[in-house]
Amino acid sequence: MIFHISIAAKDPKRVASVIAELWRGESIEFLPAGNGSWIALAPDERNTAIEVYPLGNLLSFKTPSSVTADPNSAGAGLSATHVALATHMSSDEVFAIGAREGWFTRPMYRKMGFRVIELWVEDRVVLEVLPPDMQAEYLETTKIPRWHEAMDRHKASQAQVAEVK
Repeated sequence: MIFHISIAAKDPKRVASVIAELWRGESIEFLPAGNGSWIALAPDERNTAIEVYPLGNLLSFKTPSSVTADPNSAGAGLSATHVALATHMSSDEVFAIGAREGWFTRPMYRKMGFRVIELWVEDRVVLEVLPPDMQAEYLETTKIPRWHEAMDRHKASQAQVAEVK
């Protein structure tokens, strides 16, 4: 099952708004990326979402937050596309697959409050894999009201940082 994907667009706000309209959902600024990204949220039982990054943004395991705007990496085969998906496998099985394939694999904790295993296919495209023990926390933390709460917290923390400067 797919929980969310990401894409790049010239006008992330417009694209996310249209997708949300198609779903009769909502679109909000995707502040954790901090780069003009937006997210379309569906009001369904899976909390389906599409993150929309500005063109030129890439996902890379070489940076702590995964999302970076690095035009110098364009020739490296990286992209802004990723997918979060559920699996019936255990975390150990997912890590074993990463080791077998020689792909960078790491556990990550997302600011929204859920865990994933990043499995970097060919060290270029990230799959956020959620074994059964991670799926419930994902579903709980990615409901539309929780997104609004998280973005409000993020805005407040950014305002505090700005006051300190």
